[in-house]
Amino acid sequence: MPPRTQYAKSAGEVMIAYQVHGDGPVDLVLLTGLLSNVETLWEEPGLARAFDRLAEFSRLVLMDKRGVGMSDRLERPATEEEDVADIDAVLDAIGSDGAVIYGTASGAIHAIEYVAARPGRARGLILYAGFAKTTWAEDIPWARTPEQRDEEFGAILERWGQGFNSELLAPSAAGDPWIRGWFSRLERTACSPGMMRMLSRHAAGQDVRHLLPRIAVPTLVMHRTGDELIDVRHSRYMAERIPGARYVELPGRDHLLSVGDSEAIHGEIEEFLTGGPRRSASDRRLLTVLFTDIVDGTARAARVGDARWRQLLAAHDAEVRAQLTRYGGREVKTIGDGFLAVFDGAPSPAVRCAAAIAEATEGLGVPVRMGLHTGECEVVGDDVAGMAVNIAARVCGLAGAGEILASGTTYGTVVGSGLRFDDAGLHALRGVPGEWPVFRLAA
Repeated sequence: MPPRTQYAKSAGEVMIAYQVHGDGPVDLVLLTGLLSNVETLWEEPGLARAFDRLAEFSRLVLMDKRGVGMSDRLERPATEEEDVADIDAVLDAIGSDGAVIYGTASGAIHAIEYVAARPGRARGLILYAGFAKTTWAEDIPWARTPEQRDEEFGAILERWGQGFNSELLAPSAAGDPWIRGWFSRLERTACSPGMMRMLSRHAAGQDVRHLLPRIAVPTLVMHRTGDELIDVRHSRYMAERIPGARYVELPGRDHLLSVGDSEAIHGEIEEFLTGGPRRSASDRRLLTVLFTDIVDGTARAARVGDARWRQLLAAHDAEVRAQLTRYGGREVKTIGDGFLAVFDGAPSPAVRCAAAIAEATEGLGVPVRMGLHTGECEVVGDDVAGMAVNIAARVCGLAGAGEILASGTTYGTVVGSGLRFDDAGLHALRGVPGEWPVFRLAA
């Protein structure tokens, strides 16, 4: 559940919106830059899980800079001194005498300014996919010229609030209508096109390169190598100039933290903040496993032809991924024409997700069957294994076209949730000892 939004009074009577999540031993202030709204960010399940993960080992503080999101709007961009004062105001409001500052994208400039100005209060610095200057200079020749940047931002602002710009942040999820819908809300609730134009022009003139050698706190710099929004060379540049900085380059082309291997990023942060080892690469967790499968896919492909079948598969995959995002599921991998996904917590969101997938794909003429099981899984990196995964696969194999079957474990856990099931009898599951009760989700 998202934390309550609160306000801190900063210099000039400006109210700064912030939230506190978790109660870990280290205060971690996350600065996401211009595209932020502390309440809209929580609507994206992947980001919500990312915030929960950070709160496992920190007291996470989210804040909107002045002029953005839930904070007071402005008639002019903030000065460097005002940006620093705003973070001080939030730390004062939560009773913190020191924090690690975590800046992403344009939030990196804000973070660097604060750490350089407050070396006694800043305990550390984390930069993810940020930059010290956005436009061309002799020592950053890969950056865009001011003219190129103005042209690029003009195109972005023409589509502001429509979600199309999500393709820049998460290209691997470009076909996901849910992500696009959420991102359109984030754009509209972050600021108006006119305000974004003013703030982005101000950001184009910001330059904190001279501050990098003055950073005197432990620093972690991270970037995904193929990030299509912000060139990885920006992070390499900063890491080379911050004394003692640890630089970690990760695979992937998505800028958005919740898309791709986010655990690799959070594991690095955990190790940096706690000084101890990150979560084991292999552990056992209680999960609800969902298998989906297209019924008679080969025969249908032969009937409609390869080109049409590819179109139907693409539409099917987009619908499945959209519902997984909506209900907080994590796609583990695709297997043939189907998906393997897992859900944390209570299994009812997984069951509701399966029902939503069935409804969303019904009109495609691509009948889907699904199976669910709740049990202890072995988590190895991004993959899952173990008997619970096998049981879910076997339950899926029992289902007919359009059916959603659940093991007795899943059924017994969701009793009282309002979901209705019919008894589908006892079944021997290949490779699994004994007979298992199976239940069919009622329409």
